[in-house]
Amino acid sequence: MSPARAPSGRLAARLVPYGFLAPAIVLSGLLILLPIAYTLYLSVRRIEVFGLGLGAEGRRESFTGLSNYQSAVTDPELWAGTLRIGIYGLMVVPLMLGLALVFALVLDHHRVRFRQVSRIVIFLPYAVPAVIATLLWGFLYLPEVSPFHQTLEALGLPSVDLMGQETVFVALTNIAVWGGTGFNMLVLYTNLRAISSDLYEAARIDGASELQIALRIKLPVLTPALIMTALFSMISTLQVFSEPVTLSPLSNAVSTTWSPLMKVYRDAFVRDDIHLAAATSVIIAVITLALSYAFLRLVQSRAFAQEER
Repeated sequence: MSPARAPSGRLAARLVPYGFLAPAIVLSGLLILLPIAYTLYLSVRRIEVFGLGLGAEGRRESFTGLSNYQSAVTDPELWAGTLRIGIYGLMVVPLMLGLALVFALVLDHHRVRFRQVSRIVIFLPYAVPAVIATLLWGFLYLPEVSPFHQTLEALGLPSVDLMGQETVFVALTNIAVWGGTGFNMLVLYTNLRAISSDLYEAARIDGASELQIALRIKLPVLTPALIMTALFSMISTLQVFSEPVTLSPLSNAVSTTWSPLMKVYRDAFVRDDIHLAAATSVIIAVITLALSYAFLRLVQSRAFAQEER
């Protein structure tokens, strides 16, 4: 090989990884970065109407600065929906992750039978689309058609209307927990299966009980996975949309602005104000990023405090 070809060959070798990454970079730019940039562009503009507003000459898009953000921030419906989502998240995330952790620990026990079947049964609700799951549960909630209500009435027992103003939180929480527990369980269970069985055997030889093994070995190993699932669950809770939208025709307790994303949908496609909807979307994204960052910082600070001890 001539000395002149050696540098070009090394340069080609260095460019090979970037060649493999190029499709992913292009797709990320087209599907993520460009929509974000277009949303930011729409959020600082508005439609001005001239005369009767008829035809292309009667409507013109112009730069408006931060007025859309001001309108979104001062809208009480946005913060009322954020409060509802906060209450909903405090109910969903701890319950869902708690059940996922319990199921993962139980399935990881060496004496459990039918582990594969049980894992599939627990995970199966996650495979059901959110709209279909909400419709199924919604008809089970309705007193007129619910077999649970009919059974309770036949037995002379009182029934609870889960479509009320306050109880609808329980109804939506049940749908989210039913659908999301299996996925989080599978993530935690996969991390548990990565632990060497020799570690468990050594702990049993030293006299550790199964509860001590779970608390002192399995839980510390699961800490990174629990943090990841908690973060993803928080983000998905802040962005909840399909469940309340699907349940809204069945209950008057779910308004068109029950969640922040439902307000975005109403502004964009019902009121035809895509610019205000874009500004609200940016605000929701900023709130999500801020809460995620605060959660990670809190976890890191506690981890550092434990290490110092």
